[in-house]
Amino acid sequence: MKNITLILAFLVGLLVIVRLAYTGETMDQYHPLTPEEKRVIIDKGTEAPGSGKYENTTEPGVYVCKRCDQPLFLSSQKFSSSCGWPSFDEVIPGAVIEKPDADGERTEILCSRCGAHLGHVFTGEHLTDKNVRFCINSIALVFLPAFTPEGYEKAVFAGGCFWGVEYLVKEFPGIIKVTVGYTGGHTVNPTYKQVCSGTTGHYEAAEVIFDPKKTSYEDLCRYFFDIHDPTQKDRQGPDVGSQYASAIFYFTIEQKKTAQKLIDILKKKGLDVQTKLIPASPFYPAEEYHQDYYKKTGKTPYCHVFMDRFK
Repeated sequence: MKNITLILAFLVGLLVIVRLAYTGETMDQYHPLTPEEKRVIIDKGTEAPGSGKYENTTEPGVYVCKRCDQPLFLSSQKFSSSCGWPSFDEVIPGAVIEKPDADGERTEILCSRCGAHLGHVFTGEHLTDKNVRFCINSIALVFLPAFTPEGYEKAVFAGGCFWGVEYLVKEFPGIIKVTVGYTGGHTVNPTYKQVCSGTTGHYEAAEVIFDPKKTSYEDLCRYFFDIHDPTQKDRQGPDVGSQYASAIFYFTIEQKKTAQKLIDILKKKGLDVQTKLIPASPFYPAEEYHQDYYKKTGKTPYCHVFMDRFK
């Protein structure tokens, strides 16, 4: 019996390894959960009303799934319902799945990526013009603020090799800090090797912290379009792959509208812009040797060059 048990355990382990290799998943594809998080997110429990940390938050930013990082709601979609839980009257398209609750009366909402239980959706309450309320457990969410505690604004750009984007953006007025890393994917805490495999869905990107009193988000976006070729799809110069695609990750509807306005201008000029506009998700800093790469090596960018595309 003991030998049979060991053989079965070995076969199960082998099947897991084969599945991970075939799908490109990793053992850390999702964030680990605490017992209380598991009670709500996996076992479909509910946190006590008034106990969640996001019930009354009003700061601009993005709410993402605690388990898998998928963007779910923008702060502009949040409203005060006095129900004891965070309430939203709109969801990021495609982010959730609605299904009848086990109680036969309510409608449950689940993260469309990982199946995490988020809460319930109600209609007919007339609390906002949209007449819908996504009632969410705070414990199922992570909030990504659009501003730092000091009042600096965040921007995240992907435009090919992040070494070149970092090098050139640091030259722009009002920049406080630039960090290179990975974002937009479905595997938590990815490594450079994993991202390069093309199986995690991440982009090589630069997180930019800037002083909005010294430069505007629009000017920074405009500069981003000037330092890379937004007409290239899934590549930038000699670097080819989905991780090198052009994208802007927005934290607010205002950032999205600004980026879209610039894209529309470029399209009217005849450019076939491939830049995607994507809600911000957790940003994972790259390994230390990638930070300030050109400063450390004394080299200069090989696939990024400034070109005024708006003149």
